[in-house]
Order: sequence, then structure tokens, then C-alpha cells
Amino acid sequence: MTSTWALVRDGRRTLRQGPDGLANRQRERLATMADFARAHSPYYRELYRTLPERIEDPTLLPVTRKETLMARFDDWVTDPEVTLDRVRAFLADRDRVGQRFLDRYLVTTTSGTTGHRGVFLLDDRAAAVARALSLRAARRTLTASATARILAHRERSVHIVATSGHLAAYAVIARSRAASRLHARGSRVLSAHSPLPDLVDQLNRYRPVFLSGYATVLSLLAAEQLAGRLRIAPAVVSLVAEGLGDRDHQRIRSAFRAHMVNTYGCNESLALAYGCTFGWLHVHSDWLILEPVDADHRPTPQGQESFTVLLTSLCRWAQPILRYDLGDRVLLRPDACPCGDPLPAIKVRGRAADLLSFPRRGGGIVRIVPMAFETLLESIPDIELFQIVQTSPTTLRVRIRSTAGADREQLWTTVLRELAALLGAHGADRVGVERAHEPPEQSPGGKYRVVIPCS
Repeated sequence: MTSTWALVRDGRRTLRQGPDGLANRQRERLATMADFARAHSPYYRELYRTLPERIEDPTLLPVTRKETLMARFDDWVTDPEVTLDRVRAFLADRDRVGQRFLDRYLVTTTSGTTGHRGVFLLDDRAAAVARALSLRAARRTLTASATARILAHRERSVHIVATSGHLAAYAVIARSRAASRLHARGSRVLSAHSPLPDLVDQLNRYRPVFLSGYATVLSLLAAEQLAGRLRIAPAVVSLVAEGLGDRDHQRIRSAFRAHMVNTYGCNESLALAYGCTFGWLHVHSDWLILEPVDADHRPTPQGQESFTVLLTSLCRWAQPILRYDLGDRVLLRPDACPCGDPLPAIKVRGRAADLLSFPRRGGGIVRIVPMAFETLLESIPDIELFQIVQTSPTTLRVRIRSTAGADREQLWTTVLRELAALLGAHGADRVGVERAHEPPEQSPGGKYRVVIPCS
């Protein structure tokens, strides 16, 4: 098996070749992966039976979806010893988080918030690629001073993630800690579901130099830091797994005055992209393909936000991920990023599944993207965290966590007025807005979904 460091060196050579070198490597790996999937996965053998012998263009491949692949799990996987029943029996034992299934696979799951729980296998070759891409991201995002501080304090780190079950972030950390006793001594894992005062107390006692976690949780902690209840000075703050608005980014930056790292990943591809100083995410395009598309899976015009994005992983051999509807809405930068990175640059705008639909004035349906609500509520002072839940086609329930000392009645009056104006501007008809007395709630995966559409 190719070593992680050999993959790192290969990646450096590829980047030096520029866009043409990246495109060539991508075509070669796509052809190899499509051949492998057709040869070893009964599902793909059936799906690709009428396709050309060699595939170098991803648009020739049919689109795949999580619910379909999970329904055909035993035919999807390329290892005949793997069955969904055996994997589920393994997952039922929470003491085995981070251990290897069949002594060769790391198993991770999604939280199921989109309605379809996914189960994913990471083989050793894919894990080596993920490590190499993570090292590339660290090299291109961490400053020399931040790296020196981390090393000087023996890599004292805290990761705030959901610690229930085999969710990806926790499973990866558990596997890494088991493989490296030194790393385990220098790090802590805290539950994203812990009460905020408990998180503050633990962080104050441990005083991490590297702080990593879900962006919405770190935004709450930033408010605690600004209020003086949290008193830490990390060298690096790493935002993982979810998007965050500009205001919250600025809050985290102001609170911790640390070097900020932004990464984009998912169960289907643990390392998708990393952030640059200009606010873009650079896609590891030598090992994956992202296609921004509209609702009919046609290419999105340059400079326009996509409805969803199709992911093709070029390193998932146990479970080929080929033209997979990831569900995220992205904006692909049409020109070179001013940071000078040759990898394609994107911004993630949310999930296609989070679009809200309402009756339109005069008939029909109007759909509003979550970002419209996010941008609106982020602009209102004294909101620390919010969550909009569509409980029916004509009802929105708004959960708000306000800052200390805020006039809650005045704040709610402002929220109600601004939401009514937004809905009216989009032509939504007779939509009621309810004030929730419960605070924003975390998903089973530990994140705060800002907008939750009607199920």
C-alpha cells in the first residue's frame, strides 16, 4: 500500500503542474475507479453495463443517491464479506467506536437528519489519502507561528464533537487516539451536547492551544469568551463540518484572536476542501470531483449558486462514491483565486434539502433558500443563536438565544417585522411566524441546524 508521505509528495508534484496536471491526474484516477467499481461492485456492474469501456468524463456516469445506495448496500460494497447486517451488528456496540470492522475498515455513520442514515466504510488506502490531504490542508493553512505554539505546548488540543455512536468526527478521532498514545495524552474530546457552562469550565481548566469543533458550537463559546466567562488563548481555532455566517466568523475571530482554519468534509469524503485567507474553500481536485448542478443535474453556469453538487471520490474503494448527489449548494469561483492556490475554489451555501417552500400569493409554490433567513437574522443585533423550524407549509417557529442583557420583547418585535417583510418580498402567502419558548436544539450529530424545513 502506498504510504501517506508518498501520497503527500505525489500531491505536491501534481500541484506544481498546475490546472492541466490536476485535470490529467483526475481523468486517470476516474478511469481507474470506474473500472474498479464495475469489476467489484454488483450494483455498479449493473448500473454501468451500457457505458463505454473507459470513462474519463464524469458526466457519462448516472447520478447516484444515498437512499438508493443504502437500499442496495450489499451490492454496493466491493468486499463480499461486508453485509449491512454484519455492519449494523458492529455499530450496535458503542464501545467499538474507532475500532476496525473485519480488521480492515473504519465504520462511520451520518446522524440521519436528512431522513436517510448513511453507513460508510473507510479502507486503509482511502484513510492514507485522507491523511495526506489533511496534511496538505494543514501545510497550506497553518502559519509558522501557530505551528510553533502548538508544538511548544505538546499539541494540547480539544475537539468538541458529538460523542454518541459512530458519527464520523468522533470515530476518526477515536481511531487516531488509539493509534497514537502520544496524541491521546495531548488531546481531549468534549461532547457537543454538554451544557454550555460545563464546556466553559472544562476548557478553562485544560486551556487548549488547538481548539476544534462544530462552527455553531464554537460561535457560542466565542460569546462566552467575549463575556469573560471563558478564558482561553488558543493558537488555532478550527471550524469543521458546517457553514457559518460572516458575523459569526468575525465573532470567533474577535473572541479568540487565533489563527482560524476552515475545512469542508463529510462521511462520503472526509477531506473535501480547506479554506484560504480570501474566504474560499479549495477542493482537493486531484482526488475528487465536485460538479455544481441544477435541480435536473445540469451544469450550473459559472458564477451561479448550484441547487446541489455531485461528488465523485477517486479513493473510496470499499464503497465507490461516483456522481453522488451530496445535497450541498455551492458556488464555484469562475476565475483563479487571488490567494494563488491552483486548486478550484468554492463557497458552500447550505443544503438543497433545506430549501423552504410556501404557498405563493396568487397560486403556486415559492421556495426560499436558507441563506435568506440566515443573512436576515445575522443582521439583527443581540441574537446569539437562532433556529427556524417550519412546522407546516404555512408556519415558521423561531427559536432564539439572545445575548445577555438584551430586551427580548423588542428583539422579538424586530424579528417578527423583518421575517414578515422577507416572506412578503418573496410573495409567500399567509405564513404565520411563532415565537418559540424553547431554545435552539442540537441534532443527534451535535450540530445546530439553522433552518429546518417541513418534513
